[in-house]
Amino acid sequence: MSALSRLDPMDNVATAIRPLEIGAEGARELIPRGQKMALEAIAKGVEVRKYATLIGYAAEDIAAGALVHTHNLEYRNVNRAYEFATNLRQMPRPESVDTFMGYRRENGKVGTRNYIAVLTSVNCSATAARRIAEHFTPERLAPYPNVDDVTAFVHGTGCGMADAGDGFEALQRVMWGYARNPNVAGVLMAGLGCETMQIDWLMEAFGLTPGPLFQAMNIQDVGGLGRTVSAGIAKIEAMLPLANNVRREACPASELMVALQCGGSDAWSGITANPALGHACDLLVAQGGTGVLAETPEIYGAEHLLTARSATKAIGEQLIERIRWWEDYTARNKGVMDNNPSPGNKKGGLTTILEKSLGAAAKGGTSPLMGVYKYADTVRARGFTFMDSPGYDPASVTGQIAGGCNLVCFTTGRGSAFGSKPSPTIKVATNTRMYEKMTDDMDINAGDILDGGVSIEAKGREIYEAFLRVASGEVTKSEAQGLGDYEFVPWQIGAVM
Repeated sequence: MSALSRLDPMDNVATAIRPLEIGAEGARELIPRGQKMALEAIAKGVEVRKYATLIGYAAEDIAAGALVHTHNLEYRNVNRAYEFATNLRQMPRPESVDTFMGYRRENGKVGTRNYIAVLTSVNCSATAARRIAEHFTPERLAPYPNVDDVTAFVHGTGCGMADAGDGFEALQRVMWGYARNPNVAGVLMAGLGCETMQIDWLMEAFGLTPGPLFQAMNIQDVGGLGRTVSAGIAKIEAMLPLANNVRREACPASELMVALQCGGSDAWSGITANPALGHACDLLVAQGGTGVLAETPEIYGAEHLLTARSATKAIGEQLIERIRWWEDYTARNKGVMDNNPSPGNKKGGLTTILEKSLGAAAKGGTSPLMGVYKYADTVRARGFTFMDSPGYDPASVTGQIAGGCNLVCFTTGRGSAFGSKPSPTIKVATNTRMYEKMTDDMDINAGDILDGGVSIEAKGREIYEAFLRVASGEVTKSEAQGLGDYEFVPWQIGAVM
């Protein structure tokens, strides 16, 4: 096996597959595993290229064979001339229609899980919601084998905020989206009563109608915490037999909507797991299904690749509008877009946001971009789509689930213990070393692309087939550990008042 991974003949750096010592005796330099080595002398100010694309500029003269990282590679804002709808690839028709065993809802949507959700309008009702959900132990749910769980989705906002604007509207969309996610059979909304995020306003704005499987209440109206908990338990006890009546049935793969996520990325993310997930996304799109890429700060610098794949100019321009919003948002908050690579990302070999974004965008495969959506907005287009969100994984996935995703696939190089409800998370390791270290958390190892001779296409097929199995009820590693109760994190935008 080669000691270096060079991704394109145009690249002037390559990634060390194992630790390397470069140079003459007495002047050796260590290139750690996963870090970049200069393949040629790079003069100060010259472009550094990976994936045949700019990832930064040499901050000083860099000798051939030298380590290239934060000490000698600098980020600069990139002004791009965007192309639209110039790189459109039609997905080949599949030989057969793939199916999974899902829960078909009355509105035609299909769930991969069957939850009852306790949603809070404000942090003030969080304790009530948790106590209601905690009442429903595995023993109490045993008579209802088709119900996965009763789960409280609580958050730290809902009041002390403007009653209009980005933050208010985003939280409304999250609450409505979780109430309508196809993995949710029944909903109990719990509020305090005097908060900014009024449940009545939400129900009116989104046309939510109370019924046997949709209930709402406020602590102030019911008469305190204890009475609210008792009333909530009674309401859910009435829902359980109805939620249990649903049965899994064969459904086409076109009913899957998969959130495409990455977290704790490393140098291998853009080489193994992300392009493999991209191929899985292409297979899903070919079946008529939907992939939802997100994390706008983590496609920054690679957005031109997506605009070229936009089905129309208008779709591409919507993506650029989101990029401009983020540039303004970070400037207002005295940050820069290059703040995104975390210390762990850099330790794993990533240096600039441009490098990170090129690898992250690979999760979207090669099919046309069919829609761009605001955070937590309902994803209506089929095929490959994009949702605006922060790069912070829990907040990003919360938006994707609110948008309708009934599965999540999460690639990681440094390691992650993330899990989500009501939509299960499949985790894919970028390298074998981490996979073996965290086998209780990782579902799939993509490291064998690098060290086992497995092709990206074969690994992508493996990931896609995991979509179908998990959608049919196979338990993921994060589900087996009970993750997902605390990973509901609506993106909080704007001032806290």
